[in-house]
Amino acid sequence: MTIATTTGGARGGAGSPLWLRGAYRLFFGAGALWAVIVVTLWVGALGGRWVLPTAMEPLAWHQHEMLFGYLSAIIAGFLSAAIPNWTGRPTVTGWRVAAVVGLWLAARLAILFSATVPPLVGVALDVGFLAVLLAYATREIVASGNRNKPILLILLLFAAASALDHAGAMGMLADPALGMRTGFALILLLISIIGGRITPAFTRNWLMRQGRTDRLPTMANRFDTAVIGATALALALWTTRPDSIVSAALLLVAGALQAARLTRWAGLKARDDALVFVLHLSYAWLPLGLVLLGCAIIHPFIPVSSAIHALGAGAMAAMTLAVMTRATRGHTGRPLEADRLTVGIYILVHLGALLRVAAPLLPIDYMLAIRIAGGLWSAAFLLFVLAYVPMAVRPPPGARR
Repeated sequence: MTIATTTGGARGGAGSPLWLRGAYRLFFGAGALWAVIVVTLWVGALGGRWVLPTAMEPLAWHQHEMLFGYLSAIIAGFLSAAIPNWTGRPTVTGWRVAAVVGLWLAARLAILFSATVPPLVGVALDVGFLAVLLAYATREIVASGNRNKPILLILLLFAAASALDHAGAMGMLADPALGMRTGFALILLLISIIGGRITPAFTRNWLMRQGRTDRLPTMANRFDTAVIGATALALALWTTRPDSIVSAALLLVAGALQAARLTRWAGLKARDDALVFVLHLSYAWLPLGLVLLGCAIIHPFIPVSSAIHALGAGAMAAMTLAVMTRATRGHTGRPLEADRLTVGIYILVHLGALLRVAAPLLPIDYMLAIRIAGGLWSAAFLLFVLAYVPMAVRPPPGARR
């Protein structure tokens, strides 16, 4: 898979303004801003500063919107940038981009204000957005005969998980967290597949450009397939039996295998290039989180919330920011190098995740630690909005409009 300047023609209007030429230009910024809003509203609600206008329980809303709100926007942006490169088919532009972004935004607002708006409206918009995304990806990938068909199954299951999460919030399931765990597991599997493909590939490319050809990253082989399979099995069992000792054992095994996989990618050799090294650092949250989750099931000393945030605030957030920064630069014709603002984004998201994971174990006030962690983490996304949205909606310096 490549993340570089798009090459296909434009579908939906060649005369569209720049900010409508590829959905990633809007989705990355909108998703990042929504992450800031969700964390700010959740921390305030947790501290008793305000009551959220949603029919969902505040924690359920926070989890749903980070998983199916923020991440669905980033997945949509990623696919809009990657699929033309995968398939050679045209980039979607114009009113179609505006319509799908509007659908995503309508879903977010309907769910947030579901104490007033009928909750089924939010459900229909939310699942409908994912269905539209699935339909687009299916048409493009199948029409081109591209190899990324497994991603279509993940998208289908992710849409189903969103519907399950809504059903759980409405009290229709015996296990109200089933949809959340299912969606969570699917995103982690997607990171294992996509992150496990781009991290060694980009590292290998960078090292070869530096003239360093010794001990290059090991590219995907049967070992990687086995690791992904073991991770999928562990997450599937955790989804259905989250308190099982067998689930814990499989999670520990999957975490160890993922750590071994990461060591094969020569990450330390790329530490001089922040755009590359951050992929390794972000991926490292995946084995750490899997091990913590397994330990949390076995022993109560490790809070489950710490493990979940290692995987969510750590692996998911850091990896998406790493991909968003690189993709935005590559697709808009900017140099593939991390400036100080970009490095600041990486530092803030990792510090915020680290503090959130450690918060229950620190000898300081828990809510204070949560506020600081949320502030650091949100600052990373706000900095992304400030630094990268202008890149996405404006031509590079010296380019013709």
